[in-house]
Amino acid sequence: MSGDTTASPVLIAGAGPVGMSAALALHARGIDATILEAESADRDRSGSRAIYVHGSTLRTLERVHPGLGTDLVDEGLVWPTRRTLFRGAEVFSRTYDSPGGSGDIPHFTSVPQVVTEDYMHDALAEAGIDIHWDAEVDIVESSPDGVRVETADGREWRGEFLIGADGGGSTVRKEIGANFEGDQSENAFLIADIEEIEDEQRELERVFHYDAPAADGRNVLLVPFTGGWRLDIQCIEGDDPEELSSEERMREFIRDIMGERYEDNLQWVSSYYFLQVMADTFIDDDRRVLLAGEAAHLLAPFGARGMNSGIADADEAASAIAAAIDAKTDAVVRDEVELYAARREKAAEFNLDAAGQALEYLQGEDPVTVLQKEAAASLADQFETAGEWLDDAPYGPHGTPPIVSTGNY
Repeated sequence: MSGDTTASPVLIAGAGPVGMSAALALHARGIDATILEAESADRDRSGSRAIYVHGSTLRTLERVHPGLGTDLVDEGLVWPTRRTLFRGAEVFSRTYDSPGGSGDIPHFTSVPQVVTEDYMHDALAEAGIDIHWDAEVDIVESSPDGVRVETADGREWRGEFLIGADGGGSTVRKEIGANFEGDQSENAFLIADIEEIEDEQRELERVFHYDAPAADGRNVLLVPFTGGWRLDIQCIEGDDPEELSSEERMREFIRDIMGERYEDNLQWVSSYYFLQVMADTFIDDDRRVLLAGEAAHLLAPFGARGMNSGIADADEAASAIAAAIDAKTDAVVRDEVELYAARREKAAEFNLDAAGQALEYLQGEDPVTVLQKEAAASLADQFETAGEWLDDAPYGPHGTPPIVSTGNY
């Protein structure tokens, strides 16, 4: 160690959307925070990634930093049409006159994650919050009085609390002895960004296509966002994700699904197996470390629960820490942190179950589910509810996590 020690009321590991949201939420509650980020300031942030920002998330961001939520609304877009096809035939379509609802904050906005992060960086600068780059967390030691962190740049940091928002490979999670538990998707998924064509009059619609002929019978999701389109393709048994995600093969998919005009507009492509896991605890034994976002849970993307639930974690972590810092007794400090864990673990369980239901629906070969899809498709012309069920099911059940009012510890 260099002997260079820095103290801060709260330390935050990770400068992604969750870590930055945590810092802004703490600042809104009058608490200073220090962000430690493993990567460099010029890190690669390619790919649209989390493009769907829920209205509740926008309201949270607007509340903790006025103007941030509305900036994302202005930058993003709200697509008015949802449409679903089954093996080449349309089974559902609905266009909304006011798809975002009324008021300044719509039900959602569709914007690349890098844009969301850019606005968060601006908000941090306005709030006077610095990110310490190239400061990878190496060691975390907690006690009933606070937290000590060592980073790879040779510095030591001390704080009353630490929020671990350092992603799926979280060092903070490992350092407090928490473990991921859960499953991985059976099939891989291909994800690509396609740049928009300025003079193209393509409809702004979210399209899901079961067993799409243009993708050789694979499920396909096409979603617009500011500046382009997200194309998701679900691999089937026997697929080689590496081969299918090659630029040449993906250009063929784009041509067949979107048309020849788009095949040269491929911007980014990747393939994933989605993990469905959560940590066995969101807090340390001393109630001084709180896990948030992907450090605490990894979700399949159906229903856009990843970044959105992570920002909810961040806001609740800030609320718990604010109450704990003002507490006059150690028992209240522990209570506030334990209540955070109880609430967000229950929320993660809800989201894991919801995303898992969608994942099983899409990749499972349960004969009953297959028959249900086929029956609904055959009835869609006569019964709109059958088509709407096909349209809704890939994203998991609606609803919000239950509210927990007492701790589980």
